[in-house]
Amino acid sequence: MSKNLSAVAQQEFDNLVHQVFQGKNKLDGCVKLRTGVTADQYKFRTMGKGMANQKASQADVTPMDVAHTLVAATLENWNAPEYTDIFDQAEVNFDEKSELAGAISKALGRRKDQLIIDALDASTPTTTVPTSTGGAGTAMNIAKVLAAKEEMDDNEVDDEGRVMLLTARSCASLLATTEIGSADYNTVRALAQGKVDTFAGFKFVFIGSRAEGGITSATNIYDGYAFHMDAVGLAVGLDMKTEINYVPEKTSWLTNGIMKAGAVAIDETGIIKVQATES
Repeated sequence: MSKNLSAVAQQEFDNLVHQVFQGKNKLDGCVKLRTGVTADQYKFRTMGKGMANQKASQADVTPMDVAHTLVAATLENWNAPEYTDIFDQAEVNFDEKSELAGAISKALGRRKDQLIIDALDASTPTTTVPTSTGGAGTAMNIAKVLAAKEEMDDNEVDDEGRVMLLTARSCASLLATTEIGSADYNTVRALAQGKVDTFAGFKFVFIGSRAEGGITSATNIYDGYAFHMDAVGLAVGLDMKTEINYVPEKTSWLTNGIMKAGAVAIDETGIIKVQATES
């Protein structure tokens, strides 16, 4: 029979992991979220466009025939385990526990981000803003951002909820752009803050180099995305939780973070691929 940490220590550890996890996941709040999923798949429902039509007196109405489709997100099981001897029965070294909680939460947080990135990569966007926009083989620039905005405007994507997902290197490229870095153009005053948070109606999210994969690249051309939060869905069957068990063969406690989740592109008219060349 496995030995278990006391209920008090288990609860405190779970609470600590949850608090750290909330602050580290970069794409939280950027997609449509469904929690409490009890199946291996969750089907997001989409509704097509409708168009008003005229009706003559005494004539029957003509239905708009709005199409309903289902897009399935397949949920997968993820673990972030680590053997540790920080627990000695019911006594806990809280400094070490905090560090381990951070490592587990960050690992699962990056994986949740990667599920969303992979769903974007698997989509077929209606439009791609090529790396030649704003100059042949150029890094991220204002011309690319505005081209993505133009496409989303033309697709009549809702103004609220637009996200621009780019590499961390793109942040430096954008800060060097006069229209973004200068307070004369941008009330966000990105240059003074050292970051780009919102511009041209987009919330910017920058992802660095990650062992999980991060943003896809080929021959130094990186695939960023402009998308609406309702265009991508994240289904969670088991939100991040922890378990702690003693393993006699290892004479150690096995601490594990667990998550069951999956992501899928719901509406590709709300997704624009934005490419940039980075060295």
